[in-house]
Amino acid sequence: MLRLIKSVVSLNGRRRMSTVMSFGDGSQGALGLPTSVTGIGSDAYEPTPIKSLPPDICTITTGHYHSLAVTSNGHLWSWGRNVESQLGRALDNPRETWGEPQRINELSGVKSAFASGVVSAAIDEKGALWIWGKSKRGQLGLGLGITEAVLPNRIQILDKEEIIKVAFGWGHALALTKDGKLFGWGYAADGRLGKRGVTDASPLESTSNLSSGLNLEDAEKVVLDAMAKENDMPIIWEPCLIDELKGVEVADVSCGLDHTLVLLRDGALLSGGSNVYGQLGRSTQDFEFRPVDISVHPISIASGLGHSLAICQIPPAEGGGSIAGIFSWGWGQNSQLGRDGPTNIPLLVDGLLGENPVSVSGGRVHSIALTSNGEVFTWGCGRNGRLGLCSSVDEPEPMLIEFSEQTNVLQVASGFDHNLLLTS
Repeated sequence: MLRLIKSVVSLNGRRRMSTVMSFGDGSQGALGLPTSVTGIGSDAYEPTPIKSLPPDICTITTGHYHSLAVTSNGHLWSWGRNVESQLGRALDNPRETWGEPQRINELSGVKSAFASGVVSAAIDEKGALWIWGKSKRGQLGLGLGITEAVLPNRIQILDKEEIIKVAFGWGHALALTKDGKLFGWGYAADGRLGKRGVTDASPLESTSNLSSGLNLEDAEKVVLDAMAKENDMPIIWEPCLIDELKGVEVADVSCGLDHTLVLLRDGALLSGGSNVYGQLGRSTQDFEFRPVDISVHPISIASGLGHSLAICQIPPAEGGGSIAGIFSWGWGQNSQLGRDGPTNIPLLVDGLLGENPVSVSGGRVHSIALTSNGEVFTWGCGRNGRLGLCSSVDEPEPMLIEFSEQTNVLQVASGFDHNLLLTS
């Protein structure tokens, strides 16, 4: 879950404006930086300002290989990969401009935006949900057989609901309403949308007990093989209420590639979907939402490709007050858990104890956290500069990103291999 903070604030009668910074893999244009800044390799090894964006960005989000930003007056900007039309631009938009931030003119009054690998979505000021991109697994939610929307389309079946958040996996999607209802659509294998759409022969069942000790290449092959097996499985083409969550109120939702985390307003944390890396945080692979084996109180959640993260309230020590800490579980071969130990059990990231994290985000094989005093910590795979530490070295524990001048970070967001920071 991203902590959203208004970026245009009043200070002694003056307006403080925001800056979006990016770092990591720039091969798909998701950094929004010209090659004159990143160099021939197109990667950025430290946070670098995106100077072509307006100075009043108030919230940011990342897809797997593209990025979105919303301004204070409700305009939405996009840049990065557009092979699946996830930038919301007309078909005649030149390929060489995809990496340049441009406004999506068809939308106004946008409050927030969300993205996956192949689709993007926005929520407007009335709580209506708009979506665009290309997905053969029903991830658009626009009706039977609709697999492409080049420009933003409103999901009319949700018009009576006030949507406040959307979460995307590779082929599934969930939308959370203001009153705590959860709707799901897209690919429904192995319980990632709960019981709805699950068949007796879910394709990932045979891999659910694989060790998390896979290297990056082998793990990616497991994912690709599993996705290939999904091609002939049932699809939910329009948003449907999640059956087993009727009667309870949902506070937050987050999706990894093929798993889902659901945080209830009473503090219970549930998970569903693939457990191939232990990302469900429990020993069993039940094809429905079941409780995560966690002993502390989660207050927000996030997912990487195959790992899970939660900011939790840690019970106070004798004579002290409670503090916030990050717990992690799932795929940890590239140190994206920020700790040693079992991968299928939620455990504390010791290196952030005492830092008071307020938001956390997961990429493919790295993680990033923001603290209450505006500091940013990263850990995991350092390839392509995705940790923002001016190197390609993997970091097994959280490391502080140091800025060349005083920088107050308001929000962090991770794509697969790139990151965005919103600063003031």
